[in-house]
Amino acid sequence: MKKLISGLAFLLVVLSACNVSKNIETPKPALPANFRNAATTSDTSNIADIEWKNFFTDATLQKLIDSAIVKNYDMQIAVKNIEASQLLFKQVKWNYVPQVDLNVTANSTRPSDNSVTGLSLSQYGIGSKHIEDYSANLAVSWEADIWGKIRNQSRSALAAYLQTIEAKKAIQTNIVASVSQGYYNLLMLDAQLAIAQKNVKLNDSTLRIIRLQYDAGQVTSLATQQAEAQEQAAAQLVPQFEQNIAIQENALRILTGELPDQIARNSTLDQISFPQDLSAGVPSELVSHRPDVKNFEMALIIDNAKVGISKAEMYPALRITASGGINSFKASNWFNIPASLFGVVAGSVVQPLLDHKELKTQYDVAKVDREKTVLQFRQSVLNAVGEVSDAMVKIEKLKEQQTIATNRVNTLQHATANANLLFKNGMANYLEVITAQGNVLQGELELASIKRDELSAVSELYRSLGGGWK
Repeated sequence: MKKLISGLAFLLVVLSACNVSKNIETPKPALPANFRNAATTSDTSNIADIEWKNFFTDATLQKLIDSAIVKNYDMQIAVKNIEASQLLFKQVKWNYVPQVDLNVTANSTRPSDNSVTGLSLSQYGIGSKHIEDYSANLAVSWEADIWGKIRNQSRSALAAYLQTIEAKKAIQTNIVASVSQGYYNLLMLDAQLAIAQKNVKLNDSTLRIIRLQYDAGQVTSLATQQAEAQEQAAAQLVPQFEQNIAIQENALRILTGELPDQIARNSTLDQISFPQDLSAGVPSELVSHRPDVKNFEMALIIDNAKVGISKAEMYPALRITASGGINSFKASNWFNIPASLFGVVAGSVVQPLLDHKELKTQYDVAKVDREKTVLQFRQSVLNAVGEVSDAMVKIEKLKEQQTIATNRVNTLQHATANANLLFKNGMANYLEVITAQGNVLQGELELASIKRDELSAVSELYRSLGGGWK
């Protein structure tokens, strides 16, 4: 019997050298040599390699991002997920260790006089009507990792742990981009508020002149009414921008894990700048930078492990059990050693039969899930390349728009100054002045918006390249 069990164990150990399922390697998706709207280059360095503190140099913005990384609740949850996953990974290592249980039992049974046990006691002249049994033993059970089930469990746990790390990186990357974009929006609102307040003063000055002309009988009441309406339109923008500023401040404070309040800032929109040439590197490097893409790589490892585990469940399992301790029918003899000592060793090979269909279905489902993960990985890479390309074309075209908008604003400012001068000298009517002032207001507001959009596109490029988690 011992030779049979030993031979069977040896055979199963030899078989364990073979993998019961073949892993799918991380696919290498077809990528372009360069991003769209990017100059042809073989330089693999890109702005994602720059630490976020060296990329976003504004002191107020750095303080906001620092606070968000530490206090943001999504980040705190991600850290807790890492801690939980690390504990599970450590626990899986114990799967190789045999299970050991301590059992201590004491039984006292009073059988029926008419039962087989009761009649037997009477037949043999045993006076006691109670049967006692006292036992204390250690039970050991161990399942040999023949088909790599435990190895796959360890791989899955490690990949799940690494997944939580990548998830934290992805959250930090998004936080850095969101805080910077929110901050740039706040600076734009500051600029637009200043533009509206300046225009209100300009309209007020024009309105005073028109009222003087009305008192002198040079213009009709229509002129004063239109001038007042122009001033009121500009004045209406002031509380609107003040409202938007307060809401944006609240949003930034909440994003940084703090209660809604004002945000002290010294910078203006015009003071924020980035280098003209922002290197995006080459698409092939994107896979190693993007946390979301790395997350799907880990997911594929987990699914490979699940396929291996479900396949192993279909094969025979070698289980070895042993127990030993002391046993006695009398409490007084319980610890009488060596008379009360006992030991049992057993080995078994278990092969699923009737539930084989269910196990086969689980195996097939695991393979389908793995194929879905491969598709999700390819999709994540495709989306990443698309996001980088979108950000790059935004930056390029917004620069062109800013140049045109700046020239337009300069032209309108000169036109407004000329209209005011001509109006004061009676060489232009009030309509020309009102029109010029309205145009310059809209032009300056649009220019501030374009500047904000360009800065936001730079933040989006940094995020889409996988920057912000270093």
